Amino acid sequence: MKPMAGTLRFRPEDLKAYVAKFFCHFGVPEQDAEIVADVLITADLRGVHSHGIARLHTYYGDRLRRGLINPQTSLTLLHETPTTLAFDAGNGLGQVAGVKAMEACIAKAREVGVGIATVRNSNHYGIAGYYAMLALKHNMIGLSLTNSQPLVAPTYGRTRVLGTNPIAIAVPTGKERPFVLDMATSIVSMGKVALYAELGQQIPLGWGIDKAGNLTQDPRAIRDGGCLLPLGGTDVMGGYKGYGLALAVDILSGVLSGAAFGPYVGSPSSLDPSPVNIGHFFLALRVDAFRPLEEFKQDMDHLISLLRQAPKAPGQPRIYIHGEKEFEEQERNLRDGIPLPIPVVEELKKKGTEVGVPFKLTPVGKGK
Repeated sequence: MKPMAGTLRFRPEDLKAYVAKFFCHFGVPEQDAEIVADVLITADLRGVHSHGIARLHTYYGDRLRRGLINPQTSLTLLHETPTTLAFDAGNGLGQVAGVKAMEACIAKAREVGVGIATVRNSNHYGIAGYYAMLALKHNMIGLSLTNSQPLVAPTYGRTRVLGTNPIAIAVPTGKERPFVLDMATSIVSMGKVALYAELGQQIPLGWGIDKAGNLTQDPRAIRDGGCLLPLGGTDVMGGYKGYGLALAVDILSGVLSGAAFGPYVGSPSSLDPSPVNIGHFFLALRVDAFRPLEEFKQDMDHLISLLRQAPKAPGQPRIYIHGEKEFEEQERNLRDGIPLPIPVVEELKKKGTEVGVPFKLTPVGKGK
C-alpha cells in the first residue's frame, strides 16, 4: 500500500479528556463517559485506529444526537444463576454495558470459579480485547465476543449475512507479557478495503467478492454491494473455518442473548431509527479453580519462550506472540503521543465545531 497522509500526535490523556467531555455533552453520565473514552483511546493506543477516536461521530455522536442510542445505559438483569447472567443494555452504549457485564463475570468467577454473561439490545462496543483484558489484573482468563453488522458472505454465498464477529481472549502470564488474541473472523476489515478504494489501489485476491459472487481485486466492488470473505478466504484455503467461527460468535452473542443475529444486526453508523440490537458474550475464568496460579503462569511463560525461540523462517528475525505488537505500540504511543491521520484530525475539528464540542487539542509532534 502507498504511504498514507501525514499524522499528528496527541497526548493520550488529552484525547481521553476530550472524548469524555464529548459524551457528557450528549447526556452521558460522567462516569460512563469516562468508560467509553478509555475504551476508544485504548484502541488508538494499541494501534487499532479503526475502533478509536476516528469513529467518534459516525458510530456514536451522530447517533446520540438523533436519539438513536440511549445516553443512560441501564443494564437490566434478566436472569441469573450461580455462574451466569443475562443482561439487556436498553439500547445504551456498548462500552458501558461491556465493562459492567465483564466486571459482573469477574465477581462471579471470584466466588465460584467462572462467570459468564450475555448482553442483548446493545450497541458497538469497540475493541473486543478491552473486555477480555479486564480479567488479567484479577489473574483470570477473559473471553469477549460480539456480533456486528452483516458484511461477510458465508462460504459459497454471495450476500452479506454475517458480521466480522471478533473473538478476544486474554491469558495471564508470569514474566512474559499476557497472551491477548483479538481478531475478527473475517479475512480483513471493511475499513481496510475502503482505505484501498480511497487510494485507488487493488487489494489482494481473496479478500472479498463482488455482488455477483466473483473474487475481485477491486475494493470498490466489495465496498459497493460486494462482501468480505471469512477468515481463510475461499473454501479451498480453509474459509469454511472462518465462516464457522463467525457463526459460532453470532450464536453465542446474538442467538443465546436474544439479540439480533445474522443479517438482522444493525449498522453502528446507520441513522435508521430501529435499534441495532447488537449482542455480546463475556466469560471470566479463575485459573486457580483448576491448578495453582503460579504453576500456570510458569507454564505460560515456558510456552511463550518455546514459541519465541523456535527456528525462524528465512529472513524473519522474530516470532511474535499475540498481543505483543499491540503492547509495544501502546508503550510507544504513551511515550510519544497517539498518531492521528491529518484527515481524521480535520474531521474531528469540523464535526466538533458543528455539534458544540470544539476539538482544540495541541499536537505534541508529527510522526508515522
